[in-house]
Amino acid sequence: MFTGIVTAIGTIASAEQRGDLRLRIAAPLDPARIDIGASIACSGVCLTVVERGGSTGDAWFDVDVSGETVSRTMPGMWQAGRQLNLEPSLRLGDELGGHIVTGHVDSVGEVVKVAQQGGSWHVAIRARAEMSPFIAEKGSITVNGVSLTVNDVRDRADGTCDFLLNIIPHTAEVTTLGDLAVGDAVNLEIDVLARYLKRMQSLAASR
Repeated sequence: MFTGIVTAIGTIASAEQRGDLRLRIAAPLDPARIDIGASIACSGVCLTVVERGGSTGDAWFDVDVSGETVSRTMPGMWQAGRQLNLEPSLRLGDELGGHIVTGHVDSVGEVVKVAQQGGSWHVAIRARAEMSPFIAEKGSITVNGVSLTVNDVRDRADGTCDFLLNIIPHTAEVTTLGDLAVGDAVNLEIDVLARYLKRMQSLAASR
């Protein structure tokens, strides 16, 4: 379980196919605080640490990425040199600064607009038709592992929707979202509350 509050940006140092994909991720963390078997969200994907090392501020950890995960996440995400938003799993007593995030990517969206306004960035992301019912104005959504508030939703005739986000300077600086450009793919996870409400609505309509 996560909150969508990124604590560091990591870089894929190496990617090696071993049946599953074995990644080594370099990060400015303390390896003593990275437990083997611990969960770390990597740009919104919950992965399990299988090895770790390095020194404080110059750590690394290894994870295995299944073919299923690769197929459901944004293209090119798992290549060497790619930067990832990192968040360790939520611990009892931690502040819930974002919203409840599971680390399971629901869909891949596409950035369709990036515009600077003041010091912030206004970003529009197109979501697939199956995602549209779960996205609401002033609701929460996770984009590449970052908890964000939806400013507006614009439904399209084909069932897809464009939802608008405001990326403040701090978020742009401490995550990879400051580098988003039109045409980029992004990992999306809907708010878990919206998932349950949709399920309840479906059951009520079938009775």
